[in-house]
Amino acid sequence: SARETVGRVAGGAVAGQFLHRVFPSLKVVAYVSEVQGLSAPDPSSSLDEKRIEENALRWPDPETLPRAVALVEEARKAGDSVGGVVSCRVQGMPVGLGEPVFDKLDADLAKAMLSIPAAKGFELGSGFAGTRLRGSQHNDPFYSEGGRVRTRTNFSGGVQGGISNGEELFFRVALKPVATIALPQETVTEKGQPTILRARGRHDPCVLPRAVPIVEAMTRLVLADHALRQKAIGWDFLP
Repeated sequence: SARETVGRVAGGAVAGQFLHRVFPSLKVVAYVSEVQGLSAPDPSSSLDEKRIEENALRWPDPETLPRAVALVEEARKAGDSVGGVVSCRVQGMPVGLGEPVFDKLDADLAKAMLSIPAAKGFELGSGFAGTRLRGSQHNDPFYSEGGRVRTRTNFSGGVQGGISNGEELFFRVALKPVATIALPQETVTEKGQPTILRARGRHDPCVLPRAVPIVEAMTRLVLADHALRQKAIGWDFLP
């Protein structure tokens, strides 16, 4: 049941307070970026948290919002459900979170996100789209700016070799259509006999907006965990 995620959100709130203390500029923002194949325009340059929270779908783009809401409403009226994608961006990332082999930052994020009910996929940075590029196109060139090493592009999504490079952390989580729907569905009894399942009660046609705070919470928990690991081995960022 997704009800178990209330504990994750509570823990994420505590982790968020810790992160604000040690990394004051760090900001975690998640939003619904795709519903049943309809994608919102990339809001990376104008990510507006207020706009995201002003609509029930937690959709970042006001122009395509009516179409996205219509897809959910159509599924509701049909007694069906729709899935989609939740994107997450972490700005103000410190350099050096993560480990190079078994406890990579991106690997721990993937585990955390795929533990969320209905989550079926995870991709960081360019993700699967990066497979269609050549290395010369996909590599993130380094340059120096104000005494800090940065990358001109961010196909790596802010993590290289399992360790954060200080650029924006960006990943996406795919969530399936919720399985419990009003339409009759074929199944079998505990004795293996065919029967028809008719779900009763209130069930959301789309769980995506409910997943947004869970994605944010799990992100904060992973980042807090890695920050404490670095503190344990001598990274002196805490007073």
